[in-house]
Amino acid sequence: MTMNNNDRNGLGAIVFHLLFLTFILAPLVVVCLVAFTPDNFLSIPTKTWSLRWFTSLWGDEDFKAALRTSLLLGVLSATLSTALSVPTAMGLVRYRFPGRDAINAFLLSPLMIPPVVLGIAFLRLFTLMDLGGSFESLVVCHALLILPYALRLVMAALTGQADDAERAARSLGADKWTTFRRVTLPMILPGVAGGWVLAFINSFDELTATIFVTSPTTITLPVRIYMNMSETVDPSVAAISTLIIALTLAVMLILDRVYGLNKVLVGNH
Repeated sequence: MTMNNNDRNGLGAIVFHLLFLTFILAPLVVVCLVAFTPDNFLSIPTKTWSLRWFTSLWGDEDFKAALRTSLLLGVLSATLSTALSVPTAMGLVRYRFPGRDAINAFLLSPLMIPPVVLGIAFLRLFTLMDLGGSFESLVVCHALLILPYALRLVMAALTGQADDAERAARSLGADKWTTFRRVTLPMILPGVAGGWVLAFINSFDELTATIFVTSPTTITLPVRIYMNMSETVDPSVAAISTLIIALTLAVMLILDRVYGLNKVLVGNH
């Protein structure tokens, strides 16, 4: 049976989508509401609203240090993974060679392997290399974990672009680097930017594998939240979660204003 437009736009479909959105958004809304409670326990404010827990976070040096570490780690690992994704995607999309599908599957394997397995593997590797607990090892770990996100969006952008303009540039005397810088990169820039943003968000949010690689001097924000929740559960966790949600929304809105989420997520087809 095929579904016609009336079925897709009917009352049942609308109710289903509303319930689905409620199921997805309700936990986020509750967390944001709890962040403004004046109480010492997790509760939704009903009478008074307070910025108490946001103020306490501002004075917490451990949380601020973890936030700086996560921001720097996210920027460096997202930049590294995106820089690796661009030439890799060009090779996989523009050329046909034996083993191409196997290489593609291998590069996307971090999406299929449980993070705890990757964390143990990275811990063993960096210990053998005498890099255990270093910030550099965290950058490499996160760059490999988030590489599939950047790679998929860059590949989607390249798939939606014909190479006629590149061939025309080369026929007019442009070398490969000039063709890439002046023709290819501007065409796939929305995909590159979208890949960087998704890579950054996933790096900023990564917890499971990070626990195995981090050290007392390189604690990230998700690890700090996890450590705080293992000791006590108070609304400060909701406050920092609200800030993370706001940061994510701000990044996505900026990306939408600059490139348009349509182009970033589905490519220029």
